[in-house]
Amino acid sequence: MRFLFTLVIYLTALQVFSQEVKVVQNKRYNGQPLAALIRGPYLQVATSNSIIVRWRTDTWARSRVRYGTEPGKLTSFADDSALVTEHEVQLTNLAPKTKYYYSIGGIRDTLQGNGDNFFMTLPPTGEESLYRIGVFGDCGNNSTNQRNVRDQVINYLGQNYMSAWILLGDNAYRDGEDAQYQANFFNIYKNNLLKKYPLFPAPGNHDYHDVEFSQAVAQKTHEVAYYQNFSMPTNGESGGVPSHTEAFYSFDIGNVHFLSLDSYGMEENATRMYDTTGPQVQWIKKDLEANKNKGWVVAYWHHPPYTMGSHNSDKEDELVKIRENFISIIERYGVDLVLCGHSHLYERSKLLKGHYGPEESFDSTKQNISNSTALYNNTKNSCPYIKNETNKQGTVYVVSGSAGQLGPTQTAYPHNAMVYSNNTEGGAVMLEVQGNRLDLKWICADGEIRDKFTMMKNVNQSTKLRIKEGEKVTLTASFVGNYKWKGRKETDRSIQVMPKIGSTTYTVQDEYSCIQDKFEVTVTR
Repeated sequence: MRFLFTLVIYLTALQVFSQEVKVVQNKRYNGQPLAALIRGPYLQVATSNSIIVRWRTDTWARSRVRYGTEPGKLTSFADDSALVTEHEVQLTNLAPKTKYYYSIGGIRDTLQGNGDNFFMTLPPTGEESLYRIGVFGDCGNNSTNQRNVRDQVINYLGQNYMSAWILLGDNAYRDGEDAQYQANFFNIYKNNLLKKYPLFPAPGNHDYHDVEFSQAVAQKTHEVAYYQNFSMPTNGESGGVPSHTEAFYSFDIGNVHFLSLDSYGMEENATRMYDTTGPQVQWIKKDLEANKNKGWVVAYWHHPPYTMGSHNSDKEDELVKIRENFISIIERYGVDLVLCGHSHLYERSKLLKGHYGPEESFDSTKQNISNSTALYNNTKNSCPYIKNETNKQGTVYVVSGSAGQLGPTQTAYPHNAMVYSNNTEGGAVMLEVQGNRLDLKWICADGEIRDKFTMMKNVNQSTKLRIKEGEKVTLTASFVGNYKWKGRKETDRSIQVMPKIGSTTYTVQDEYSCIQDKFEVTVTR
């Protein structure tokens, strides 16, 4: 009897499924879209020769991405024949640093695709060029501030392309649930940032549910919308050492190496990022060791080691332990920049090393590698931070948690380690890296850039050259910027000279006389 009952249920379900398939087929054959687009498209796991395009539909449908290097000529395609609502299609065999136009839909229909749907593949690892990376912290609260920050970042970019953008956690308030992701994140960025620029996220505590019971469970299981909604390069396909987990990973954009870390979730149901014997820290050490040859190394996660904004780094357990136990590892490997959110303001340190205690123990004479503001604007004491092969030490710490949220401050605000702090304006960070120069700019919700700094590597060079009489030699400044060649009219980075017999010295300075290269050219018969 039970067998017959089960058989009847099975046959009934099969009949319903068959009817649904016929409806889908009829839709297709009538030329109508098979499904409605409710999320995306958005770009994930970008590399120099591949990318993943994701979107969501309101009902099951097959997936096709059409693409090509000219709008209106999408002659290539990639398919997934499975009936799904969460569409995830990887495009492969792409050319590096190339602009591709694309559309998304099913085998015979198109849900979205015009001249505004495009992306650029990443450059080959190690290649030097100008890269822009947007940084959004604590963004997903569906506020006027969130929209204004978004719009001003777009205005700042103008016609320039952003190589990628990263998230510093708390990407969807209040509890990181899927519906909140839809309303507070995907709907806000769908028409601009998401469909053009590859995204590399990190999780925050709200992404793990800000409810005591479910949060404790989620920290262990990672069964939250964050991990369902994003795809990460866990196998080293975007550069770096494979992590084999979506919680933390690394990737390269040209000569910049990034680490996206998880400062809240648990590893193996036991350890956290500040547990230095845990899997995450062991992977971090391997990754940093393997990427010492990169021009720049940037690490980002949610909980900051230094802040006196809406959170207090002297009192909150995660922040204290990260500062006391973890950041010495980051500094030992010469990480150049650390980006965090969590505290709903903007704070920026100087180039520092070795401060692991509470705020009152900070000693600028001992722990600041440089006392410059690094504003690089010809004001007093504003020359760039400089690192070289013999002195790679020093890290700049930035808290940028106001791309959506804005919050109060602690009584000890501003933190003694910070050269600049601002809790009244919302904003996002733009990193601009060109060769051995890194610039960070804080773009506010009203369009003002209220803080910035510049860091350079391996500048102030002294070079000796020997040539024969009558030969020409090209001299190239070691830095990226504006150039003043002493005694000459040229303002280019490179000049060509043909000195007389003997020894001639040429010097070039930047516009603010912060940097100087010296070339001694000896000419013989």
